[in-house]
Amino acid sequence: MWIPVVGLPPRLALSAFSGAGRFCILRSGAARWKDVPARNRRGLSDFQPQLLPSECFGDLPAGASKCRFEPRRYILSPRLAKTVVRYLLKQDNCKMVLEFNPGPGILTQALLQRGATVIAVESDKTFIPHLESLGKKMGGKLHVLHCDFFKLDPRSYGVIKPVVNSKLLLQNFGIETLPWSKGIPLKVVGIFPTKNEKKMIWKLLHDIYSCTSLYRYGRVELNLFINEMDCQIMANPQKPNLYHALSVLWQVACEIKLLHVEPCSSFDIHAQSKQLENPEWRESSEQQTQQNLCFIQLTPRRNLFTKNLTPVNYDVFFHMLKQCFMKRNAKLIDHLNSLSPVDAMDILKKIKQKKTTKITKMYPTDFKHLFETIECSQNYTCKWLYDDFMEEVVI
Repeated sequence: MWIPVVGLPPRLALSAFSGAGRFCILRSGAARWKDVPARNRRGLSDFQPQLLPSECFGDLPAGASKCRFEPRRYILSPRLAKTVVRYLLKQDNCKMVLEFNPGPGILTQALLQRGATVIAVESDKTFIPHLESLGKKMGGKLHVLHCDFFKLDPRSYGVIKPVVNSKLLLQNFGIETLPWSKGIPLKVVGIFPTKNEKKMIWKLLHDIYSCTSLYRYGRVELNLFINEMDCQIMANPQKPNLYHALSVLWQVACEIKLLHVEPCSSFDIHAQSKQLENPEWRESSEQQTQQNLCFIQLTPRRNLFTKNLTPVNYDVFFHMLKQCFMKRNAKLIDHLNSLSPVDAMDILKKIKQKKTTKITKMYPTDFKHLFETIECSQNYTCKWLYDDFMEEVVI
């Protein structure tokens, strides 16, 4: 719950009562977004998220679904499909694969031929008949679902219609629920769309840290084709300006491996005829084909959750990072004074950081240590100052 501000230094007390409650003290573990009605959730909780001829699939329908407005990339190269399968079906016990937007099913067929069980989640009904036909030939190893993977379990149920519940959608496919400390229950593979990409990345992060949606089954492994810029931000920012809250959150949550880099020209772009006639779209499409897509693997860490970082209080961790990176060149101690009423010098001493340490000089594990240190601080009933402005920020 939200509680009155008492016993704060004058500057913080003034900030707390000005601006219609912009700052509040958040009692750790007491106020969570799951306790707030969906219509009142804001910011990060509100997510929205012509097939070319092929030698192998010349009989595919030529028309595009009228419900699709944004272009999608698809794998048409058997060579690339074999490369992806080699990384996916390693020597482990998980042969259950969810492939989103498989399109013509080149990768789907390669996975089936290597003994995988595939759940194909396709949002374009154009491809459904062909995928269902392929499933009939594979002896029940392929399950085809017509829905949008990125609309599974929306975080704001009043925004996306209809609501697609993954628990109901996948209940009959034999996905085993495993404890977080155990193995991988499911592998997800697909090509990230270009539209609303950043919001979708945040949505996946919320699902991981809250153990909801697909992550109710355990440590689901993501295998994604994603653009080079987002790959650098998530996996290993070489430049300080690419180091963001997203970088910290992904590296704290997952072991990240860059498996393969493929030119965009290797992928087919499926779009509507109106888009193909648009000069701006064609120019944008040509620019994209000159870039690369990175195939990355994101495996949730067994030790992600601790006594002080849990699926209940993860949203406070998100808030802390967003506020820190809003002023990325500031010193850590300056942020601490606005983040928490806990003594800033005492925190620095416990996490072994200097007064001169800047945000961009801290490693992801340092931020996790910082959060856990504040969470376990003694003699403080209230440990966080909360600025609801940050809920509007996607960085």
